[in-house]
Amino acid sequence: MWSQQIRTGWAADTVSGSGEVDALTVALRFALYVDLMLLFGASAFVLHALRGAERRVGEVLPSGATTATTAIVALALSSVSLVSLAASMAGATLAIVDRAAIDAVLWGMPIGVAWRVRMVALAVALVSVLLWRRAPALAAAICALSGAVALGSLAWSGHGAMDAGGRGWLHLLSDIVHLLAAGIWIGTLFALLLLVFRPARRADRVHLARAHHALKGFSATGTFVVLAIVLTGLANSWLVVGPAALLSAPGTLYGQLLIAKLVLFAAMLGLAAANRYRLVPRFERALAAGDHAAALIALRASLLIETGGAVAILALVAWLGTLAPAAG
Repeated sequence: MWSQQIRTGWAADTVSGSGEVDALTVALRFALYVDLMLLFGASAFVLHALRGAERRVGEVLPSGATTATTAIVALALSSVSLVSLAASMAGATLAIVDRAAIDAVLWGMPIGVAWRVRMVALAVALVSVLLWRRAPALAAAICALSGAVALGSLAWSGHGAMDAGGRGWLHLLSDIVHLLAAGIWIGTLFALLLLVFRPARRADRVHLARAHHALKGFSATGTFVVLAIVLTGLANSWLVVGPAALLSAPGTLYGQLLIAKLVLFAAMLGLAAANRYRLVPRFERALAAGDHAAALIALRASLLIETGGAVAILALVAWLGTLAPAAG
């Protein structure tokens, strides 16, 4: 078992361990998904949705503070996850896991390489915070690139790492694109929430107009994001479950969680469509009429529900990644 894990680098879920360690694994995976998607997605939002003066620190989003916080949290979570994985594979607890087990993961497994790459990328993101005030566009580009590398490294802790050869690389590539597309969506939701929930004393007409511009501007990007998520999601399901097991999948815990994820994703698509075709145009008309209160309340509620759905999906994904596809 140990040699197989060294060879494939697939994460700790298939290793024997207590329920407590499994719960910790799920919690760490979930926290890393959320944190790294915010790091990448919020920086990417600055590039694809904001222009000129909107990118200045404090003008629309607290970008430097957000980057520093998410990078530091990701460094801490990644460190704990490495120790947790080593403990699970060694059949030990976090308190007594030895250095040899950690070194085996860090230097003997593909997931260890991915971990080291992630830590370097997070360090680069932290350093780029120094550029936010002087060159926000450059800082956002560096943060988005380093955040993409850090987020993409999580593919080696999921099912994409269980295959070998060309199929394995195809699976990893599909996982990475899926993660990045989801990160853009999650980061955009976070940024939009900051925009529409800005305190009333600071939410003047200019700010609201910028919020509308960002909401409307994401429509085109959002189409490509959804397309990428759907296509890579289908590819991943095919590669993980396989055509022969599709009919029996609903009878397994993995299949049931996957169905729940798909249902939530469909609901999120519905909310996103409502935002794009109904709430955002309504908000625009309300701004033109000088009476935006009711439209803003509806928009806030929709974004909150959509964000709640996204968080629930990430929790399911964190759980799914710790299950063998055939496990019931």
